[in-house]
Amino acid sequence: MTSTIHRPDRTDTATRRGGRGRRLLPLLALPLLTLLGGCNFVVLHPAGYVAEQQRNLVLAATGLMLLIIVPVIAFTLIFAWRYRATNEDAVYDPEWHHSTQLEVLIWTAPLMIIIALGALTWIGTHTLDPFRPLSKIDPKRDVPAGTVPLEVEAVAMDWKWLFLYPQYGIATVNELAAPVDRPIRFKITATDVMNTFYVPTLAGMVYAMPGMQTQLHAVINREGAYEGRSAHYSGAGFSNMFFKFHGLTNEGFDKWVAKAKAEGGELTQEAYLKLEEPSEAEPARFYKAYMKGLYDRIIGMCPRPDQMCVGEMVKIDAQGGAHGAEAAENYKRLQYDNRLAERGVEAPGATAPASETAPHGQTQPQGMKPRPDMGNPDVRGQKSPDSQGKGSGEGQSEGGQIAPKQLNQ
Repeated sequence: MTSTIHRPDRTDTATRRGGRGRRLLPLLALPLLTLLGGCNFVVLHPAGYVAEQQRNLVLAATGLMLLIIVPVIAFTLIFAWRYRATNEDAVYDPEWHHSTQLEVLIWTAPLMIIIALGALTWIGTHTLDPFRPLSKIDPKRDVPAGTVPLEVEAVAMDWKWLFLYPQYGIATVNELAAPVDRPIRFKITATDVMNTFYVPTLAGMVYAMPGMQTQLHAVINREGAYEGRSAHYSGAGFSNMFFKFHGLTNEGFDKWVAKAKAEGGELTQEAYLKLEEPSEAEPARFYKAYMKGLYDRIIGMCPRPDQMCVGEMVKIDAQGGAHGAEAAENYKRLQYDNRLAERGVEAPGATAPASETAPHGQTQPQGMKPRPDMGNPDVRGQKSPDSQGKGSGEGQSEGGQIAPKQLNQ
């Protein structure tokens, strides 16, 4: 007796499922399209000539690399399909080991692309040097003879941006403006830690560093309100360190300057020291005037009158340094690192032996003896009872020799 087992037709079922899957694919892609809808490709659609050249450099380099990447991927798939196990028409030659034609093709194409990329990068690096003044406003127009660039002194602070306009005597916080088609010369520095000045539609990122000045030459070619930011992490308030950049007509820029002079206060030394204190999400504000030489004192790391500027320190060092009472007085004027501790805003883990600031942490690293001054800056330099007489070094404690004062000694 023979029994017959009925088996369902799996082909039709698979076909139906495949049809439903293909119909569902567009629905599955909708969330991805929604996410892309929030993207702003400002780097690929800049409004400034420098940023446009940088965009073109990125696209050209990407295109050159794709010239080798795309064929390699395509031929990998073709070879895998042609020489699959089920293809009996493909010629199988286990003794094959060399082809001069393939070797020439494999090495010549990448070599030519690398040479082209190197030439493109070398030319672009020198042409787009941020210290190099602009020779063109856009691809078709040179900078008119006698054009005076707009000078802007940008200062990265915790956590805001200060902009000084020396040609107009005004200052702004978290707002920047420039006339369309007028070259801009930025001088960039910072008051505390390293930051980056970045307006994506204007030009690439340029670092801002304390005690140093970098530059950027750029131009805005289209009116509008754009976003600027710091693109380098600098602490707790970094996520709110944005500013607005306005591209204006000449008349609009004149009105903007007039508004700053009409609505702003004065950025005196006291006002600047207050502004220098760490703060987050600061609103835009204007100053109709600011203290003379403020930017130079910021670079010199001496905004307060009792501080020694870096330039004066360099001059003293070039003359062989100071000695005796003069050195002790200079040391007091060089204590930059403890200015935040005096205001009660120093970071919990900050420590600077030369400025007599003790470690604030309560846990000593493993293998080291606990110090009596741990976590208490007020007792730094005091000797523990059992350390009396064990040494004559200044600041001797059970934990070891505290770093002595070294500046101008």
